Amino acid sequence: MIAHLKGRLAESGVDHAVIDVGGVGYLVGASSRTLSALGPVGEAATLFTEMLVAEDFIRLVGFASAEERDWFRLLTSVQGVGARVALAILSALEPGELQRAVASQDKTMVARANGVGPKLAERIVRELKDKAGGVAIGGAGVTAPAGGLAADAASALQNLGFKPAEASAAVRAAEDELGAGAGLDALVRLALRKAAK
Repeated sequence: MIAHLKGRLAESGVDHAVIDVGGVGYLVGASSRTLSALGPVGEAATLFTEMLVAEDFIRLVGFASAEERDWFRLLTSVQGVGARVALAILSALEPGELQRAVASQDKTMVARANGVGPKLAERIVRELKDKAGGVAIGGAGVTAPAGGLAADAASALQNLGFKPAEASAAVRAAEDELGAGAGLDALVRLALRKAAK
């Protein structure tokens, strides 16, 4: 799996960019928000990516931040939300706004995105309330680990079936106990023990 691309922006379109990495051009779909954050053609660019694989295609989707990529993953876990709709939502709302909309169950805010009707918006906020950790309005509540090893460890726990809030809390507790120099393997093992309690 390709986790990120770091290279030169070779081309930018309405819904995609081409990142030149060592002479290979990667075509990456992206939200308008991500595309505007890339800067001018010819400049250095870094994108976090998600690889979508289906029977008839392999596609890369790019994001300006890991947080945006995480929201894309959450959005596409909702029935009826594919990559195109998720990108439309991320074009209309930045991750913080989306988090507030889900926490406050504000379906009208989510329905601002192109291609999202009232019924789909209601399903999105309802299904993501638990998956997003039930984050409280105004920044209080559960937050995901900032990045690096902590984010990877939290992702590993989520892949094992733990809710994002449980995974984040377990990883923070494991980090506190192990200290900053802990490796990913040790962090995941201890976080798993803490989450299973």
